[in-house]
Amino acid sequence: MLTEVRPATSSPRRPAWLAVFADHRLFAVVLALAAGMRVVTMLGYRPARLYWYDSFTYLDTAVHLAPSGAFHPIGYSLLLRALWPFHSMELVAALQHLLGASIGVMIYAVLRRRSLPAWAAAVATVPALFDASFLQLEHAVLSDTLFTFLIVAGLTTLMWSPALSIRAAMGAGLLFAAAAVTRTIALPLIGVVLIVLAFQRAGLGRLLAVALAGTLPVVAYAAWYAAHNGRFALNEADGVALWARTMTFADCSIIKPPPSEAVLCPNGTVVDAASEYVWAPGASLNRLPGGRFANNALARSFAVRAILAQPFDYVRDVARDTSIAFAWTPVAHPKRVTPAFGWANGSWPLPEQPLIDKVRREYGSDIRGMSSVRPYSDFLIAYQYPAYLRGPLLGAILLVGAAGTVTRRRVALLPWMLAMGLLVGPVAVLDFDHRYVLPVIPPACLAAALALHALLGRSAPAGARSLDDLPPKIHGTTP
Repeated sequence: MLTEVRPATSSPRRPAWLAVFADHRLFAVVLALAAGMRVVTMLGYRPARLYWYDSFTYLDTAVHLAPSGAFHPIGYSLLLRALWPFHSMELVAALQHLLGASIGVMIYAVLRRRSLPAWAAAVATVPALFDASFLQLEHAVLSDTLFTFLIVAGLTTLMWSPALSIRAAMGAGLLFAAAAVTRTIALPLIGVVLIVLAFQRAGLGRLLAVALAGTLPVVAYAAWYAAHNGRFALNEADGVALWARTMTFADCSIIKPPPSEAVLCPNGTVVDAASEYVWAPGASLNRLPGGRFANNALARSFAVRAILAQPFDYVRDVARDTSIAFAWTPVAHPKRVTPAFGWANGSWPLPEQPLIDKVRREYGSDIRGMSSVRPYSDFLIAYQYPAYLRGPLLGAILLVGAAGTVTRRRVALLPWMLAMGLLVGPVAVLDFDHRYVLPVIPPACLAAALALHALLGRSAPAGARSLDDLPPKIHGTTP
């Protein structure tokens, strides 16, 4: 008996956008939940967290665009300047929450480009997207979220394609330069990037592209600073910070400073963290005529002399303070701060300060202290305790990344080196701060995911699609 054979018919082709969603539906759920947490944060604490005096210094500089002679370069104030016409702290917080979510997107995109399975790439984004400390920092008028975004964007640009193009190298250099004029600790990271790229034999042209794009904007900013403040620099606080770092170990009987610098020796004032010496009224630097910033060059000279005379003491104190990042229970350092779990119910009125009144008049008349709003704040208060990356877990992530730097391909070398630079750098030039640990987490997670993928020898499953497989018109080509 003959059976009729029907011609095979091809199934209808899925739209391209639906194919993209199918490949990344797990991360789409993760991102939607992360966005929901940021909406809850916006609803639970209004309008945003403002810090005296950092937030108001940034806002004042945004109105009067001129390089500050204190700790803060102008990068973050340029963002606030762009938002000035809206006179809204809620808008500042909303944009920063968007930047925070974008950090997770970039981590995921890089890992999928490197053929990691969707679930592994999504897991690597969880600390940056869901840690309550990130939510709190994104909700504060501080430079940290913008800084972290720029670092991760620069890293993403460098790692997007296996063959780094000149255009991508220049783009990454510009992003790291923007990070450096947002927080000066990014300046040595440009050197770290160049060293890694040289080690990976990226080519002279690409090294020059990163170096020029990374340094020329910084040089231009330093020249602008010189025009306003009379010194070619990024601020007048580098010597003050390094001097404060040395106060935890300096022994002038060993240092033997000249008489002009001997006035900066420890004078018996003892505080509980190196950074507190910057503000301690009795500290030797603060008792000099003109105050701390007027004596920045003298403080730098003393600090360099102290480090050269006592290198092992310096390394010991930097290592000791860096180790605070790995404690299970967050350590208050200095003791006056709340190291974690900062959500609470209540209102936080602004202090009576001339600068605050000035910023209210010039930037936005509705600037006010933050208040909690129930039930959203109740949820966040409960959420923050489990949603915190404990120190030993951060240590484990860094160790996994370190293992990836010694594999044959050294796939994790660049993100891991940047993570370590971000971890140790602030402690080496001033002190440990829990805020400064958060930018470490995204590149550390990226390094750990790449390392595990390489160490376990796994490749993408048959039929699996990475971002490399998508049509160019959907995901684009090399930045």
